[in-house]
Amino acid sequence: MNQETKQLLFALLRSAICGNELTDSEKTSLSGDTIRDVFKIAKHHDLGHLISYALEKNSISADNSENGIFKAVLRYKQLSHEYEVLCEALEGAGIDFIPLKGSVIRKYYPEGWMRTSCDIDILVHDEDTERAVKLLTHEHEYTYHGKGSHDISLFSAGGIHVELHYNLVEDGIANESSSVLSSVWNCTTLRQGFGHCYDMNDEMFYFYHIAHMAKHFENGGCGIRPFIDLWILDNIKDADISARDNLLERGGLLKFANSARKLSRIWFESAKKDDVSLKMENYILYGGVYGNNENRVAVQQQKKGGKFKYAMSRIFIPYDEIKFHYPVLQKHKWLTPFMEVRRWFKLIFCGGMKRSVNELKYNSSISSDKADDMQKLLSDIGLSN
Repeated sequence: MNQETKQLLFALLRSAICGNELTDSEKTSLSGDTIRDVFKIAKHHDLGHLISYALEKNSISADNSENGIFKAVLRYKQLSHEYEVLCEALEGAGIDFIPLKGSVIRKYYPEGWMRTSCDIDILVHDEDTERAVKLLTHEHEYTYHGKGSHDISLFSAGGIHVELHYNLVEDGIANESSSVLSSVWNCTTLRQGFGHCYDMNDEMFYFYHIAHMAKHFENGGCGIRPFIDLWILDNIKDADISARDNLLERGGLLKFANSARKLSRIWFESAKKDDVSLKMENYILYGGVYGNNENRVAVQQQKKGGKFKYAMSRIFIPYDEIKFHYPVLQKHKWLTPFMEVRRWFKLIFCGGMKRSVNELKYNSSISSDKADDMQKLLSDIGLSN
């Protein structure tokens, strides 16, 4: 990505989100080829609709610009409808729940459709998980698509992905975030008009957002969108910054939060870059909306303690991770070696072997200079071990 394309990308995002008008120079620079380059990056981060909106707002024509906005509005309507159905179902069944992520933060955007997402995230109590899954699959035509370390994947009859979280805690990820997130239910208030829908207080919601960013950063990148969210959260009037920072300090994420805040100001307020923010920017832009495998291996190699320890962690998955792939281990830990062997056979005969081999190859090919650079970046932004 060249510097001009990058500058125009963020100029257009500022125009869409912050209300800025493009300068005459920026408008002149937006030729057909340049617009295509900007769209390519924006779509890599699921932000094409915002570029379409900014171009239209600044009276710049582009192919399929209106189509991008239409698709975003349609997706927003579908998600909003399914979100209402989901909330009504849980409320009607007397199941306490907390809406998470996009379904909460989009109300702060200039328009709700601007904050796209691919799924709906809801937190329920661990002890209510089975009842909630049964309710949705038996009475509302949801289909079950597996259980992870902290959530259950479901799809509605209309194809909307729902992540039913039963825990926000993921030990060993994003510093000491688990120590803060374990008390999430103590930091909520009942939503007006509901008997079972709860909202996190501001500082806990802010902390969860930062922790989620850190988690994805450690796994290859989090994309531009969480930085837009962060800029919006940082500009909410009357927010208690000290309460937010105290919670971040408790969870070991204040340094990362400050680094992320600075990058969001660089992108949306044209603040001055430094060496750390430039490296962070390159990592995020290269990773795309969900991060990529090369970024993830480079980070995890440093988090695990080097090439050999990373390779061993991929060959022998730790018990705290593999137990969610094979729930029987939660009652019979002694079966762990057998499940490791089962996983190897699954990789070999059911797909996934190629990706695993590529990971190990990339792990071995990382130069000492690149490893040192990554370790320094992690240290500079507060995510090193």
